[in-house]
Order: sequence, then structure tokens, then C-alpha cells
Amino acid sequence: MVLATDENDDRGRSGTANPLLVEVTRGPLVESRHRAAFAVADPGGTVVLHAGDIDQAVYPRSAIKPIQALALLETGAAEAFGLGDAEIALACASHSGEPRHVETVAAWLERIGCTADDLECGVHPPFAETAMVDLIAGGGRPTALHNNCSGKHTGFLSVARHLGHPTAGYIAFGHPVQQRVLGILESMTGCDLGGAPRGIDGCGIPTLGVPLGNLALAMARLAEPGDQPEPRQAAVGRVRRAMAAEPFMVAGTGRFCTRIMELTGERALIKTGAEGVYCGALPDLGLGIALKVDDGAGRAAEVLMGRLLVHFGVIRATEAEALAEVLAPPLLNRAGRRVGELRLAPNSPV
Repeated sequence: MVLATDENDDRGRSGTANPLLVEVTRGPLVESRHRAAFAVADPGGTVVLHAGDIDQAVYPRSAIKPIQALALLETGAAEAFGLGDAEIALACASHSGEPRHVETVAAWLERIGCTADDLECGVHPPFAETAMVDLIAGGGRPTALHNNCSGKHTGFLSVARHLGHPTAGYIAFGHPVQQRVLGILESMTGCDLGGAPRGIDGCGIPTLGVPLGNLALAMARLAEPGDQPEPRQAAVGRVRRAMAAEPFMVAGTGRFCTRIMELTGERALIKTGAEGVYCGALPDLGLGIALKVDDGAGRAAEVLMGRLLVHFGVIRATEAEALAEVLAPPLLNRAGRRVGELRLAPNSPV
């Protein structure tokens, strides 16, 4: 019997495996290894740093919510409904379902003449354990308001209300709101996505396959939108300010996105996505980041994103010290004892 080696696994379009970038130790052994690819690009499309196959299409999942949220600003819906930083940040969020998240979404829905019944994102318990325990202890049950995507969906409903489109079926690919979002995504990524691979995201909306290099370009244009039309430049600025002003709304207590942005503000606007995707915009440098961990491990995506932020000096030395257990998380057993760590693999380019 001939056994396949690592080098024959996880091959992308280039025919070679993505590099091992993150590893997990337990005691003296490396117990798990995570392959990944990443691209860092400028607004002109130059890739300034990369590893792995960045031409392979990936589903960006929730990592592009800040780009999807541009429709809320560009259409005038945000202004028409008097939305503030909290609501705009929620439109970009994969929130933890904590009370402030849920209450803000509920009030926003009421403002646009909708209710939780109009949300088509589905129901799941709050991500935050404390919020879930409190909800159940109080005799409550999860609703669509607790869905981590409820803010994004309320943004879609706001656009539909403002433009006079039907609210029912707003998640369908052919709905005017999703077609508007598609146009924004095509412009920001520089891709014609008409023939792109198409799936259904966890919250029910379409998700389209985009090469990592083009996702990095989209995030670079979020960082520096000078080549975009003036209305989009204004929308980008508003999204960036809201995420920096309300990092809690973008994720939640103790979450990686929130922890990083609480320290960096608008210097690093980062957003997680399912299945090991992470994107970030670095306005001071005019750069965008997109990464994908092959096996979908979010823990590895966070370590890699953190290291890239340190590499480019966006996280400063004193901040890196304060974030030590976020950037290189300890592996703990059930009793809370440190038994290993997550770390960058040797020979990583960052």
C-alpha cells in the first residue's frame, strides 16, 4: 500500500498545497497543524504580501459584511431612518446575541416598521454563553433577533423599505437588494461575479466565490476608497467610523474582532467569517487583508490575522503585550490549566 503524503493534500488551483501557517501544541508535541492562504493588497491591486494559492475562489461568508453594509449608506436608507454608529456597526456584525445587540436590533426594526418576524436569517441561541444562560433562566427562547446576522438583515430590510422594494424574500439572489449588494461587491473586488460559484450562507443570503487576492483588493478599497465614486467614498468613511466607534456591536464581549478594534480603533477594521475566513482593512496603510484557513478553523484564522497586524505595525509593541493571550492564545484544559498554545508555524512569511 502506498500512502499519500501531506504534499498531496489540500491542493489548490496552483497544484501545490497551501503552507502550514498555524500550529497547536500540547506539551512537547505539535498536535494540530493548519494550512492557510492569505493576501495583502493595495487599492491598485498590487499584492504586497501573500502565501498560498490566492487565485482560488473562496466563499467570503460574513467577513465581507462591511462591504455589504455600504448599500445601507449609499441608498440613503441610513440617513432616512436616522441610524447611528451602533446600527451601522450592527449591519457589519456577527454579534454574540448579548442584550445590547438584541435590544438595538429590535428598536431598529420598529423604526423601519418591521418586526423580528420579518427577519429571514433563522433562529439560533446567543453565541455569548452568559446571554444564553440568562435567556433560558428567565424563561425566554431564542428568536431571530439573537441570530448573529440579525443586524445585517435589518440593514437589508432598511434598504428595501427605503427604496420601496418588497421585504418578503429579500434574501433571494434576484431580489433588488441582493442585486444592489452584488453590484457593490463586483465593483470593490474588481470581479465579474455573474458566473461565480454561488452557495447559500448560514443566514440564507447568497454567498459568491471570490479569489482571495480580489477579496484583499476589496478590503484595500475599504481602507482607501479614492478610486471609487464619491458616494461610495462617503459610505466607506461612515462604515469605518461606526466600526471603530462601536467595536462591541461588531462582535461582543471578549471576541477577537472586538478586542482588536477596542485597542486599534480605525487603524485595523477586521471582520471574521465562517469556515476560517478573515478580512481586514488598514486605513493608515491603505492595505487590505484576506485569509482563509483550509480546514475552516477560526482559531487559526485569528492567530494568522493577529500576526499580520503585528507584522505591518498596526498593532504596536505595547498593544501586542496587552493582547498577548489573544494573539497567541494558550490552550487550556477543563480545569483552566495551560497545556499548550496556538502559534505561528516555523517558516511562516510573517
